[in-house]
Amino acid sequence: MPTHQVAALRELRATVERSIGPVEAPIGLVLGSGLGAVAGQIENAKRISYADLPHMAASTVPGHAGELVVGTWQGKRVVALSGRVHYYEGHSFTQTVLAVRLLAWLGIDTLVVTNAAGSLTPTMRPADLMLISDHINLTGSNPLIGPNTAEFGPRFPDMTAAYDPALRALALEMADKHAIPLHQGVYVGLTGPSYETPAEVRMLGLLGGHAVGMSTVGEVIAARHMGVRVLGISCVTNLGAGLGEGVLDHSHVAEVAREATDRMTRLVASVVGALPELPVHARAK
Repeated sequence: MPTHQVAALRELRATVERSIGPVEAPIGLVLGSGLGAVAGQIENAKRISYADLPHMAASTVPGHAGELVVGTWQGKRVVALSGRVHYYEGHSFTQTVLAVRLLAWLGIDTLVVTNAAGSLTPTMRPADLMLISDHINLTGSNPLIGPNTAEFGPRFPDMTAAYDPALRALALEMADKHAIPLHQGVYVGLTGPSYETPAEVRMLGLLGGHAVGMSTVGEVIAARHMGVRVLGISCVTNLGAGLGEGVLDHSHVAEVAREATDRMTRLVASVVGALPELPVHARAK
């Protein structure tokens, strides 16, 4: 991570702490398309618009509120990113993960990322949920390109267990306990913003993918680089091109995500509520 980005991150953290005080939240949440309702359930919430945070880009995508929210949810201290910025909006890959790096510097130990994704298999239908077991990065880039900052993590971080096995086991346990259907599969990250062609959908399925989207992989790489463990859950909003009828449209994607909000919220809430109390990590100043 270039030196100027480290300085930006320090300024960001100082601004947050000056505005709302120490965050002291071990759990971070990234709330994707149509899934921002969780932010409204956070108790004793303190909110900061991305527009009021230096160096933070504002999301231009409908369904992404663009707020950092700190408070208590399910009896645990959490800090949530209500909305994210995407590579296809014209930001650098480094910029798209800046908010996740901020959460790590604010002290989170665990990051829950959610997203909207297209199904690469007919067995997963719109409004289904998929626990991400692994990902394939086909964006053509990586947020760690450039000089490495040792205080963040190693030059060559291991990604064998990018999505924490213990957290995945907990999510499956909570899904079973609350009778929430939950698929498991590999998430493929592309840049977008165009949806995939039928030929690309067939190719991604042959490569081992089960769902495809335009976010998440960079955030997860950055989080793992900084030693944060990750749980990822996709809301399936559409069948990939060629697997269903009709044309793909973002308003429909957001509508399906809203339809699945209750199940997604119940699942993530049960996982957060079941997490043990964790110490807030001290990060480099």
